[in-house]
Amino acid sequence: MARLLEKYRSEIVPALRAEFGYKNPMQVPKITKVVVNVGLGEAIQNPKLLDKAVAELTAVTGQKPVITKAKKSIATFKLRQGQSIGCMVTLRGRTMYEFLDRLVSLALPKIRDFRGVSAKAFDGRGNYSLGLTEQIIFPEIDYDKVEHLHGMNIVVCTNAANDDEARSLLRKIGMPFRGMKEN
Repeated sequence: MARLLEKYRSEIVPALRAEFGYKNPMQVPKITKVVVNVGLGEAIQNPKLLDKAVAELTAVTGQKPVITKAKKSIATFKLRQGQSIGCMVTLRGRTMYEFLDRLVSLALPKIRDFRGVSAKAFDGRGNYSLGLTEQIIFPEIDYDKVEHLHGMNIVVCTNAANDDEARSLLRKIGMPFRGMKEN
């Protein structure tokens, strides 16, 4: 069983029940999915970049990504509708918890001058968005084989009723929020 899932069941659920006064354990917010998205506008000129991004995202997440295509044509960017411009992965279950564990404990602390992630990037419904500027912070990616640096967007979707519950859940999981004390 994933280490973070075990921690969620044994430590985080009782702590959240005490903090918010839930009577039923099914009321406790949980993470439903994690979406990792890589957008590559440069893939218009060089389609091989997309293949490398797919391979790197597969190594990081442990799941094969889906190629995303342009919805509209934009002449100023030389972009045609249906052209491949990125890739994304939706993680659920065990792979989601393993990815989050690696993100929080290994990848985020490797960022230069890291002071924490923003605590304001919630959408009002309990979902959290995080942007990374480089893919090389993950230990699965060999720095010497990387030809092109690109970032990625990570969205953590929860079933929390509001942002405060989601923020508390993510803080207890280990998300290093900027300017907040650790529990």
